[in-house]
Parts: sequence; structure tokens; C-alpha cells
Amino acid sequence: MNLKIQCNCLNINWDNVSEILKKVEMAYFEGEVHKKAFENSHTVVFAFDDNKLIGFGRAISDGTYQAAIYDIAVLPEYQGKKVGATIVNSILKCIPQCNFILYASPDKENFYEKLNFRKMKTGMALFLNAEKMQTKGFTKI
Repeated sequence: MNLKIQCNCLNINWDNVSEILKKVEMAYFEGEVHKKAFENSHTVVFAFDDNKLIGFGRAISDGTYQAAIYDIAVLPEYQGKKVGATIVNSILKCIPQCNFILYASPDKENFYEKLNFRKMKTGMALFLNAEKMQTKGFTKI
């Protein structure tokens, strides 16, 4: 693997972003929706194997003391090869003065714990489709 990291939105195939999110069973939209979300984010990271998009992530932030990480996704065949950790660590390095929050897919919490994230006792969420998110294991009754 020839891992390359890109920290901007230049020349990204947004339909590939949607396809990767679909493959890893995360929420996905049409490519243009992801384009808008990433372009409006404080920090973006894309991972490539040569010229093939294999993963990405983003953070929204005030750039001063708070940030939230979203859309960390890596193609299944590249998982377990430190690509996800490289993406997250690249985001953390871009705004090291910030506290970070995120919500992980229910089966990915151990991945984030290995990167020193800890479960919050007071985290709260208001989802547009609360029943679906509860069924998927993101929220409690």
C-alpha cells in the first residue's frame, strides 16, 4: 500500500465518498451532499492508496477549543492497516488545542478507545430519525 494523505477537497470524486460510506454501512447521501458537508468543515482528511480513495474523515470546529469528528470511514479491505488511525491522528494534529467529541458506530468504539478517546457520561443527541438511531444502537431509551 502506498498511503497518501490529502487535507483539502481538491479533485475528490464525491460519488466515491458515498460508495465508501455505503460499503461500511454508515449514513450516506448523494455525492453533492457530502461535497457540501466536507467543504463546510474545518478540517478534512482523505486517504489514498496511490490514486484510489480508500478512506476519509472530517471535523467541524470553532478552531479554538472545541471540535467534533465525523464521517471516519475506511474501505473494508483496508481496515486493520492503520488507515483509520492515520486519518484521525491527522485531524487531531490540525487542531491540537481543541477538545474532540465524536459518535462511533456501535461496533467501532474499541477503535477510538485505542486512540485515547473515552466514553462520555453526559453525551446527548437529538436525531431527526430518533427511532432509527435507537434501533441501530446509537441511543438509549
